[in-house]
Amino acid sequence: MASRGTGLALLALLLAVAAVPTARAVVFADATDAPQVEEGVVGGSRPGLGTETDSATRGKREGAEQFVFQAEVNRLMDIIINSLYSNKDIFLRELISNASDALDKIRFLALTDKGQLGEGEAAKLDIQLSLDPSKKVLSIRDKGVGMTKEDLIKNLGTIAKSGTSGFLEQMQKGGDVNLIGQFGVGFYSVYLVADWVEVITKHNDDKQYVWQSTADGHFSIAEDDGEDIGRGTVINIHLKPEAQEYSEESKLKDLVHKYSEFIHFPIYLWTEKEVDVPVEEEDQKEEADQGEAKKDADDEEVADDESEDEEPEETPKKTRKEKRHEWELLNDSQAIWLRQPKDVSDEEYKKFYKTISQDYADPMGWVHFKGEGDVEFKATLFMPSTTPHEYYEKYYEKGAKGALKLYVRRVFITDDTGEELLPRWLGFLRGIVDSDTLPLNVSREMMQTSAALKTIKKKLVRKVLDLIKKWSDDELKCRKAEAGEEDEDEPAPTGEACEMYGKFWEQYGRAMKLGIVEDATNRNRMAKLLRFHTSKSLDKLTSLDEYVSRMKEGQKQIYYLAGGWMSYCCCF
Repeated sequence: MASRGTGLALLALLLAVAAVPTARAVVFADATDAPQVEEGVVGGSRPGLGTETDSATRGKREGAEQFVFQAEVNRLMDIIINSLYSNKDIFLRELISNASDALDKIRFLALTDKGQLGEGEAAKLDIQLSLDPSKKVLSIRDKGVGMTKEDLIKNLGTIAKSGTSGFLEQMQKGGDVNLIGQFGVGFYSVYLVADWVEVITKHNDDKQYVWQSTADGHFSIAEDDGEDIGRGTVINIHLKPEAQEYSEESKLKDLVHKYSEFIHFPIYLWTEKEVDVPVEEEDQKEEADQGEAKKDADDEEVADDESEDEEPEETPKKTRKEKRHEWELLNDSQAIWLRQPKDVSDEEYKKFYKTISQDYADPMGWVHFKGEGDVEFKATLFMPSTTPHEYYEKYYEKGAKGALKLYVRRVFITDDTGEELLPRWLGFLRGIVDSDTLPLNVSREMMQTSAALKTIKKKLVRKVLDLIKKWSDDELKCRKAEAGEEDEDEPAPTGEACEMYGKFWEQYGRAMKLGIVEDATNRNRMAKLLRFHTSKSLDKLTSLDEYVSRMKEGQKQIYYLAGGWMSYCCCF
């Protein structure tokens, strides 16, 4: 045998290679293991988030100042408006992210000046979505910092040249429109679905203004004499005919759940619901009077033999259907990965796992940690209690999705991370990685070359192997305790802890064997975690360390058979 660590790793590699084709047993020949619901709102009305401007006055508000878009903005919008890309959904992600940033800014200002936040409704930091089905207008409102007139010109009429140039360069190379979140150009994604847009905004230091543009190269700004929004921004999106799907409540709910579920400000949708309400007393009285007139005179006589103390049957209360509107909270899932692990209960972990995985069973285990250094991120990874469906059957297929969800500042970016965040043999894990240092424009090309993602991947694998090693160590301690060899300084665990590694190996032993073949970086660590059946311990799994410790003096080989059946081997 060579040196202990390297020798075990090479031995494990050879055995794993032999075992992988059938992924069955290996037999050794062994010599010796929210806002308030408005109850009274009935019908099709919605909150005052929009304007009364009609299509004939688009961008022509009386007294409005006219401006010309910066050349780079015109180029950008031309690409967006004439885009053939199908992923128009990202516009809502970008606008909600911008709203969240605005809320963050006013909250920060309020730390030193409470007057910035105000009181009552103004102090409730949330994001509100509403629809006007008749006008096909989608409105997004936040109570953030808002914009001054100068901010409107600077933020919505010009873009930092480096940002625009970088985006246009990527698009010319065939990049995805998903890159639009880069360098603050996300607002313009609204023109993927809108033929004209109104932005009503109020900053604490300025008047209320309305910005309008039909993306024709010009925009206008005027003082707004409509509803006083107090502070913040309202974006009225007049949807294109081909984008009418975004005027449906169900579509908006799906997009928020997909992209913005873990934004740390509440997101509400003004929804229409049909409820049962009691019939009004006047209606009941009228019905009673009509019924009384139809009664037969004989009904007024009471039978002599009728029991005086018999209680009359209670008439069920009548109800009728009524349409009502109310605010529905869309992002009630907590981003537990942002909390300290000691502050999260096991039940919260289990509930969160079921939310992101759609699994009905509890996870086998999880790791929750924060990565620091050049790249900062937070991660919560779960190990399903059973092998995910078709994991082994589709092991070598490329482009598998869903293992990990990548977020940047709590905004969902992609679940198509391939092998950039986890090696293929750990593809059975489920979870979330959220980084504050990665850019929002994480494309497939960037993922394949990003040094930051390589660092994240390395730390994720190490933490998962630490969890598996703990289970392995607990099992070996329990085994020694059973044999009367317990270490007094390190008492063996009891109960379920002794069984965890066996459960893990039953589900993922094959993945471990695949991993030791493919993952040269972690081969030495994984060698100590492998388990095999031997001719001496057919009913129990044996680790390589255990096997080597009882090899006969002078033994230089290990004979093994790999296959779908158990065999006995000759000894040396």
